[in-house]
Amino acid sequence: MNFWFTEMHTDNVKFSIRVDNQLFTGSSDFQRIDVFESSEFGRFLTSDGTVIFSEQDEFIYDEMIVHVPMAVHPKVKNVLVIGGGDGGVARELSYYDEIERIDVVEPDELFVDVCRRFFPDNACGLDDKRVVLHFRDGLRFLRGKVDEYDLIINDSTDPLGHTAGLFTKEFYGSCYRALKEDGIMVYQHGSPFYDEDEESCRTMHRKAFRSFPISRVYQAHIPTCAAGYWLFGFASKKYHPLYDFDAARWNARGIKTWYYTSNLHTGAFMLPRYVEDLLEEEEGKLKKQR
Repeated sequence: MNFWFTEMHTDNVKFSIRVDNQLFTGSSDFQRIDVFESSEFGRFLTSDGTVIFSEQDEFIYDEMIVHVPMAVHPKVKNVLVIGGGDGGVARELSYYDEIERIDVVEPDELFVDVCRRFFPDNACGLDDKRVVLHFRDGLRFLRGKVDEYDLIINDSTDPLGHTAGLFTKEFYGSCYRALKEDGIMVYQHGSPFYDEDEESCRTMHRKAFRSFPISRVYQAHIPTCAAGYWLFGFASKKYHPLYDFDAARWNARGIKTWYYTSNLHTGAFMLPRYVEDLLEEEEGKLKKQR
């Protein structure tokens, strides 16, 4: 008997993976978590019926959300990761010796436990001695933080449900205050391809563009994401992701990657016309209001 996991990308589009085994199912106060095993993607984890990551493509997301800002900011010492309970982002950050502290704020203890059990190659990042794991709500954790972090990575899963507060105007303002005078925030920006996802992309860019003097968007191909196409946001108080990008400095580190390269860094900010248009439309609306 064939067993398929199916995720609805839209009312008219399904994304399905043939499953060999279901390894775990359980619910926390925040979400239902399932872990499956497949021939194509290896083990993959879902939250409330949505694929969060798989063994085969998680490296793309984690590398792009970490190495892009780390190749731009010249002196990152303190990092805040909001979400990130699987450990993949912390793992990529662990390659940078100059980082002194990595605060990982994940509200769901079950999510961390499941990832430690079934995804040890990700969860090993949480064992770095510089990581401090906080089981708290990300927005509440941020309140009162001022001039503390060089880099904030919003690794939360979705602008709906229990993470909705991490995509509000208050959240972006709190991130701005928590960053040092030359700080950078990066965040997952979703997929703009389907009409029903476009508005959330517009909203996120509008909030970041309003809150930060520098706000840019970059892209990656991630097979298990909606339409296989994913955007990331880069919001900064000082550094531009291209003008302040130091390829030679990053290449000299000798970090082994599977997706990110210094050549790809530049290309990732070269967006398709339809994406450029929707971002520029939102920027234009805000400029008229000023």
